[in-house]
Amino acid sequence: MVATHPGTVSHILERALSGVDLTEAEGVTLLRQTDPGAIAALRQAADELRRRQVGEVVTYVINRNINYTNICEQHCSFCAFRRDADAAGAYWLNEGAILEKAAEAVQQGATEICMQGGLNPEARIGGRSLSYYVHLVRLIKREFPQLHLHAFSPQEVQFIARQDGLSYAEVIVALQDAGVGSMPGTAAEVLDDEVRKILCPEKISAAEWLEIVATAHRLGMPSTSTMLSGHIETPEQQMRHLGQVRSLQQASLSQGATGITEFILLPFVGQDAPKPLRRRVGRDQPVLADALKLTAVARLFLGNWIANHQPSWVKLGLAGATEALQWGCNDLGGTLMEEHITSMAGAQGGTCKTVEELRAAILQCDRPAQQRDTLYQPVVSSVS
Repeated sequence: MVATHPGTVSHILERALSGVDLTEAEGVTLLRQTDPGAIAALRQAADELRRRQVGEVVTYVINRNINYTNICEQHCSFCAFRRDADAAGAYWLNEGAILEKAAEAVQQGATEICMQGGLNPEARIGGRSLSYYVHLVRLIKREFPQLHLHAFSPQEVQFIARQDGLSYAEVIVALQDAGVGSMPGTAAEVLDDEVRKILCPEKISAAEWLEIVATAHRLGMPSTSTMLSGHIETPEQQMRHLGQVRSLQQASLSQGATGITEFILLPFVGQDAPKPLRRRVGRDQPVLADALKLTAVARLFLGNWIANHQPSWVKLGLAGATEALQWGCNDLGGTLMEEHITSMAGAQGGTCKTVEELRAAILQCDRPAQQRDTLYQPVVSSVS
């Protein structure tokens, strides 16, 4: 066996394949590689580690997004979705529209509703924000108790708590009691406050995001995790984000909590984003090569602790997301049925995929396809 030297790409990849947790500095070294041979070795190592950790099966979920309002009090520099209440294009779904969307999802075999929206100060019942959100959950669960509600990001939890003078735990328990099954790990963007000052200065801090997700885990509510990449952040900041996510997961699992079920990379789409950030980034669509490299590093860095890794076909297109299955991913995400937040930023991947499209993409990789539920339990599919 040829000896490798500490700090080299070969040595770092050997460490990862031996089961060692990489350091953030090692992750930075991998992210800074430009040599085609080194990048090919990185892809191969991530693919092999994926095979060892979760096998060959590629999963998908039949779900529907319901973005219940785009009225939002905040002004994130990457967001083309938000509107002021009196602006053209502002909307706020009524009960009938929400139930109709849920019914259509059930008719198409959905097991999950993912529900997130803008921070609308008028979204109250009896003067309380929490009452409105609880009402949304009960509305769906009363009609469709079999659906898993993957709903309300850490930012929405903080918004409710701030509006009503409640603790994070009080909000999460109330949502859980109403029927929320898990928390989307969105609003993380990059868990670095220097980046957040530019991307989303009104949003929660990195520490607050971590506190809210940790609180959810402690209360028995699992979450996902995400990173918005490919804008102004550096490799060091990308790895700091991954390091904090890994530490959060380690702490949650040590307490016997379900913790984080998956990691999802969300490459920045700037085509219709607000102009200042778009000009600063200098491109409209994600760079696939950069997203794939970061996907591979995320598998090598997080895989011991977060087994499931998912690309975004909305942001990368189905072809790009399918390619990510060779770079450490084992899940192709959901059917979504509709998607407004990324599509309004100019994403070209579409807003809906059928089960047949997802399965065909997976089978192109000579890997078996398996329908799953939100928490990665197999679901018997009616599609052969």
